[in-house]
Amino acid sequence: MKFIIVRDGSACLFSEFGQQPVKAGDVVMLGANVLCGSEPEGHITVTTIYADTDFLLDQLRWQYAAFLDDRLDAQGFAETIYTEPAQILRLGEDRAGMLMPWLDEMVRLSVDGHPVRHYLRMQALWFQIAYVIAPYIKVSPVRLSASQRAHIRPALPRDRRFAPLRAEVRHVAQLLRERPEQRWSLDDLAAEVHLSPSRLSSVFIEAYGKTPLAFLTMIRAELLAKYLRETDLTVAAAIQRVGWHSRSHATRLFREYVGVTPGYYRQMRRAFTA
Repeated sequence: MKFIIVRDGSACLFSEFGQQPVKAGDVVMLGANVLCGSEPEGHITVTTIYADTDFLLDQLRWQYAAFLDDRLDAQGFAETIYTEPAQILRLGEDRAGMLMPWLDEMVRLSVDGHPVRHYLRMQALWFQIAYVIAPYIKVSPVRLSASQRAHIRPALPRDRRFAPLRAEVRHVAQLLRERPEQRWSLDDLAAEVHLSPSRLSSVFIEAYGKTPLAFLTMIRAELLAKYLRETDLTVAAAIQRVGWHSRSHATRLFREYVGVTPGYYRQMRRAFTA
């Protein structure tokens, strides 16, 4: 996950929450594999914290230790209460100002080259920052009870898999990144790695949080945004180049991932560079 703290300036942000302005005092929270773009309004200064999903699940599990049996429970609980993949937390400049000394120290320790020596201090800084921003995170109301917990699949913590990504998953992700323009189907991808389509979908979701085809859509949206920013290709030509063959279909998917249509994204880019 990413936590982007806006320290100064402002920008227009594009993501799954649509088009939103951000300014000093705001914190942008993005889930794993969530696209987000921005157009600065003059200038913007941010500090970004990258938090490993497993690390955050560990913290959630211990925070609710009285209710959750293990990290599998924590993952299901997180998916229930944190339903929005992208949020803008409006802390305000005064409250966000509390974070600045901690952020500065965290950055300094991060680039110092001694992660083991600074481990405990980095943990302490993160908890101080999280304590300030956590009340602003939107959650869905959930009531935990013994009967509700009984319906969650029990498993010991040691059953939580920490193995590297399966070779088949890595290969499929590489194929999609290298050849996004190809008309992939789930059957085609499954045949490439000698798995059944359902099995491939299951292990890919476990690794990336998305199906292979949703992952491909994300890659195409990201690549289309790059073409619209950095080349003079027409919108139609850029859409074709990334592998979409229907402009209306491409527009709908791009808007879901970036927050605006390809045409509007191109217009805004020209307006900012004019």
